[in-house]
Amino acid sequence: MEFDLTPEQKAFSDSVRDFARRELAKGALERAHSSDYPWDVASRMAELGLIGITVDEADGGSGGSLMDAVLAIEQIAAACPRSADVIQAGNFGALRVLAQFGTDDQKKRYLEPLLRGNGVICVAMTEPDAGSAMTELTTSATPDGDGFRINGAKIFTTHGLHASVFLVYVRFGPGIEGIGSVLIERGAEGFSFGAPANFLGGEEWNPLFFDNVYVPAENVLLGPGGFKSQMSGFNVERIGNSARSLALGRYAYDLAREHALTRHQFGRPLAEFQGLQWKFADMKIELDAAQLLLYRAAVNADQGFPSPEETAIAKVKCNRVGFDVANEALQVMGGMGYSDETLVEYCLRRTRGWMIAGGTIEMLQNRIAESVFGRRFSQRPGR
Repeated sequence: MEFDLTPEQKAFSDSVRDFARRELAKGALERAHSSDYPWDVASRMAELGLIGITVDEADGGSGGSLMDAVLAIEQIAAACPRSADVIQAGNFGALRVLAQFGTDDQKKRYLEPLLRGNGVICVAMTEPDAGSAMTELTTSATPDGDGFRINGAKIFTTHGLHASVFLVYVRFGPGIEGIGSVLIERGAEGFSFGAPANFLGGEEWNPLFFDNVYVPAENVLLGPGGFKSQMSGFNVERIGNSARSLALGRYAYDLAREHALTRHQFGRPLAEFQGLQWKFADMKIELDAAQLLLYRAAVNADQGFPSPEETAIAKVKCNRVGFDVANEALQVMGGMGYSDETLVEYCLRRTRGWMIAGGTIEMLQNRIAESVFGRRFSQRPGR
């Protein structure tokens, strides 16, 4: 059992760190406070192969492992937390599902531009009455000739304002076996957007409306019966979520540590007060423990999809630790931590959102409990 990175992983991590410090650190504060997608960062990352890290080389990716993508998030976030979103969008979630299950034609039309940093893909899953209970979605796909007509609405769409293509979860028929997904381009006839709204973390989202939108057969990614395959791909998104949560918590920790070493009160550095020393000791323990759980889930997945149980454990732990450490770091830094002159308050806001996004920690606790007891517990009322 090894607890250290391989020489290749160390070299990759070092190269990403050097790039991030050289090209991203300077504009970190401005990017965090902007609602625009950092297209300039995406373009540069695409040049360096940091988009599509886990995508097969035959499909235009780097052919790396999930662990490589986690290392990239860590190093990018250490210099610019906002830019870690580009690694997430370019390696996890919808892009990974498209790369895994897409046809050659779909990859040529949609995946190739995404890997060049010329677009971003948005997952359209959540509906007004189907959040954690995703199997209750009602957006319908009705046969029409060789294609389908899509009707329904989606909410809480990360990158929805900027996406060029949307991975839309739809219902082809009744039950879980009737759920699948289609690819819909921005600008499709009948596809419209509601007014933007702001998340606490600073990102904007907008409702999506599908009014008899025609989708040709070649844009069906996963047809009826594809729900379980889609959710297996969603476990990859949760690894990215976990990695960002932990990375932003560590970013806030590092700022607070520097503050404690340089800020003086009562004639001595804050680091010399035992009350703060214990805070930092506890933060360090939690960060390291969460990192081990994250690495376990990523390494065991290799180039496939990670274990649902290990992913759930990693996400719950990383979500909690990322938020708790950012919160403690803000407390250590006092007014400066609470101010938007530093990114500690930004890290606090963003990590809070990830406790909801990608599967709430409560729903994941349910999944973990099912593994503990070896049986499934339905959340629906008994008949």
